[in-house]
Amino acid sequence: MHRRRVLTATAVAAVLALAACAPGEDAPETGDAGTSAGGGGEECADRTTLDVWSWRTEDADAYEQIFDVFEEANPCITVAFQAFKNTEYNQILQTGLTGSDGPDVAQVRSYGLLQPLVDGGNLVALDDVVPALAEFDDAILDGARGQEDGAIYGVPFASQTIQVYYNTAIFSEHGLSEPETWEEFIQLNDTLEAAGVTPLAVGAKDAWFVPTVHDALTAAQYGGAEFQQALREGATDFTDPAYVASIETFKDLEQYMPEDVVAVGYTDAQVLFTAEQAAMFAGGSYELAFFQSTNPDLELGVFQVPPPPNSALDHPVSAGYADGNWGLSAASDSTEEAETLLSWLAGSEFGQMVANDLKQFSPVPGVSFDEPLMQEMWNLYQENPAPYLLLVDYRYGDPVGTDLMGEGGQQLFLDELDAAGVAARIQDGLSAWWTPGQ
Repeated sequence: MHRRRVLTATAVAAVLALAACAPGEDAPETGDAGTSAGGGGEECADRTTLDVWSWRTEDADAYEQIFDVFEEANPCITVAFQAFKNTEYNQILQTGLTGSDGPDVAQVRSYGLLQPLVDGGNLVALDDVVPALAEFDDAILDGARGQEDGAIYGVPFASQTIQVYYNTAIFSEHGLSEPETWEEFIQLNDTLEAAGVTPLAVGAKDAWFVPTVHDALTAAQYGGAEFQQALREGATDFTDPAYVASIETFKDLEQYMPEDVVAVGYTDAQVLFTAEQAAMFAGGSYELAFFQSTNPDLELGVFQVPPPPNSALDHPVSAGYADGNWGLSAASDSTEEAETLLSWLAGSEFGQMVANDLKQFSPVPGVSFDEPLMQEMWNLYQENPAPYLLLVDYRYGDPVGTDLMGEGGQQLFLDELDAAGVAARIQDGLSAWWTPGQ
């Protein structure tokens, strides 16, 4: 019998305590860096205020400081930054962009979730507006392109990678190291299980998180970028045996997750990990800043999960994706000033602040990462990249791929569907709007 662990009220209180203690027409002429010709000493007859919207409430304080730097270099422009609740943002933004009180510049989603705003004529194409975009990586720009015209409708602001975080102190206590083979990965999970430590902090109550964990654990098994290309060419679909096998592996690993994992929320899983009751957390690079601020004493490492025997790939991978973009509202009355801001957001000064202050992977060319763990995650991704498949390619219709896997994964853990059933559910759902090879 496997000994299961449940999240205790004491653990929740402990982490909450840690969290509580944790630290116009008068537009200026711009130079290469998007700064005003007169520098910080210029006086303005008229000052323009740009309304800038975001879904990143957790970054609001940092963005206030970041935009102070822009304002110092562009004294005729004030940035009024406002962040909204993540789960309500899409609807708020859609309403704002079609009304008279919306933003001038806004964070917009990537890939398929960008398309409704492009199709609605709510955003301005930036190809000829922000020359620096020509230097961005094409794969990152794919998250900002219009599906029909191929134009770029946003300045990418962050990329994310997906991997496994681990508590180095727990690993050391139990004589464990980063696994180099699938057998070693299973053995370390068994060792932790036997010691009464939750191996994998997973919360499947929030369906959106399920496909993230699936890709963190099994992307190499189904084939990563090679499988993506086969789907695009029409050579296979989601009922492919390798993809079904990856879902079977996902189910097999449930024994190392918290008891009744579908009743455990995403934030509960974060608490398990930051309270050091769980040894590993399969998630995105966006978790790092939260983990470190919630428990500054947490000793972290990262690794890619080795593929099981007979996998499509013989090496591990890190899934990745473009997180979002800065878009220019077609309804803005301050277009020139907004273009000045967007040019700055595409530059190295802003990109380096994203890396240093927000601990996010800025896609701006030439940005370096001072945080060692960030650099390690980035290196792993560069060595063996893979797409976060259901987000990158399968959010262009209804239902979206991540929702199908999220709900299917929940049914998998509840024993309502087997692996083949989940794969069939994904394929059937996507077939409503997607045809392999098109």
